Amino acid sequence: MTRIDGEWLEAFDEAMLGFFAIDHADAGMDQYLLECYQDLEAREAALAYGEDYALCRVDTFWPPPGLVRHS
Repeated sequence: MTRIDGEWLEAFDEAMLGFFAIDHADAGMDQYLLECYQDLEAREAALAYGEDYALCRVDTFWPPPGLVRHS
């Protein structure tokens, strides 16, 4: 069993939050699944995971619901 580097996991969670508004725990990722992506840089791993599992990017909904524009 490979150990997940704590710094990588922190960076991965930060990227996941930025792209998809969830972290690895919210995504239901276990040790095995994290190991599948740990050979990538954290940002690329988050994007790859999102693509593999068809996650919707946060910026897809820009402007965010409820944003009111004043003219």
